[in-house]
Parts: sequence; structure tokens; C-alpha cells
Amino acid sequence: MADAPAVIRLEEIGRTFQVGDEQVHALVDIDESIRVGEHVAIMGPSGSGKSTLLNILGCLDRPSSGTYHLDQREVGHLDEADLTQVRRHQIGFVFQFFHLVHRLSAAENVELPMIFAGIGRAERQRRVAEALETVGLTPRARHLPDQLSGGERQRVALARATIMRPEILLADEPTGNLDSRSGRVVLDALDRMNDQGLTLIVVTHDPKVAQRADRVLVLVDGRIERRVASSQMGEVLALLAEGDGE
Repeated sequence: MADAPAVIRLEEIGRTFQVGDEQVHALVDIDESIRVGEHVAIMGPSGSGKSTLLNILGCLDRPSSGTYHLDQREVGHLDEADLTQVRRHQIGFVFQFFHLVHRLSAAENVELPMIFAGIGRAERQRRVAEALETVGLTPRARHLPDQLSGGERQRVALARATIMRPEILLADEPTGNLDSRSGRVVLDALDRMNDQGLTLIVVTHDPKVAQRADRVLVLVDGRIERRVASSQMGEVLALLAEGDGE
């Protein structure tokens, strides 16, 4: 993986919000590269800029300054139609709250992005069956979200996020609403996808989640304060404790 090309390259990324008469600098001079197939965790105290960074990586928000190259293409100034295509085909999203359509079955939720993309019915059915098998939910395909456990709903969300075969999966606190056992099942599924080449970026407060990554980026006050191997979690926790104490 050390020889893999960079799929993401951020150069001097800044994000500023106007709050009343005050400018809030959510991100400041972010320089970072993430390689194809990497598993990166992002940690930091509340308000450190984690979600802002994830939104920019996912092309849900635009930087106020700097450049963002995705697959060697500068995406910060693309128009909304082009950004929609990037989000649809290159990036998958998994959130803490599952965002499933409650009137649709598990299979129908997974199928939804392909309908919007104009993929034919036979291909949709084949991919849905494959995706649900990958996350271990084939027997629950026709169940509505209210008939599924939290862990099962998150696995449906994961299948939906990857049904368009994105290069990158962004996960924002993917186990935040789950019990420990359900969380492990979801994390194991994410690990398998990463092992198959999917680039995985996870925002988390949980050291056990971050330890599964190749490395950890620690954000403090909108800046990358430290880059460490996930095996050095003690150093990360000490830095976060300092940040919380300020």
C-alpha cells in the first residue's frame, strides 16, 4: 500500500463559516494525502473539524481555500451536476443515523441509488442480492427497517453505500448508535471491504474503532495536530485528553 497512488490529495484546505459578525475557522491549512486502499481514522475533540473535513472529502461541502484533488482531478470548483456524479459513482457514505427509507424493504433501500443512476432491473437485482449476502442480510432482504435491529439497519446502510461500487467509503461514527456486538459485526464488514481494496475513512471517538485503521489523523482546532500509526493509540488518547482539558 505504501507504493499505491494517492486517491485523495488536500493542499492548504481551509473552511471558514460566518457566524454573526464572527468568522469561525473550522479547518486551517489541511495538507494530507490518502492512498488507494488505505484505512484512515479521523479523531479529535468535539468542534475540532472532523465532520467539516469529512463533508469536504465527500464533496458535500466546498473548501473556502486550498485545493482538493480526487483521482488527480481538482473537485473544489466543479459545478453541482459534476459533484453529483462524483458522489454517485466515486464516494459512498455511512452515517451514525442510518437514513433508511422506512416504507422500503432492506433490498429496496439498497436498490435505490441504482434506480437514480438508471441501472436496469436485472442488474439491480443481481447487485442487491450480492450486496446483502456480503453484509450477511440475505434472510432479511424483505424486512422493513422497523423490523431490523440497529446493527442490521447499519449493515443495510453499508450495502446501500457500496452498491454503486465507489472507490472511497466515508463513515461518520458508524457504530455510534450500536451495542458492542452489533458494532463489531459492522466493523468486520468494513474491514472486509477495505481488504478488497476499498479506501476507507472513518470519523470516530472510539479508540477501538480507530485501532482497526492503518493510521490515525488527530484534529485539534481545525488543524491536523498529529499523524500516528493506529498501534500508537496511547499517544492519540493523551493528545485528545490535552485537547479536552483546554
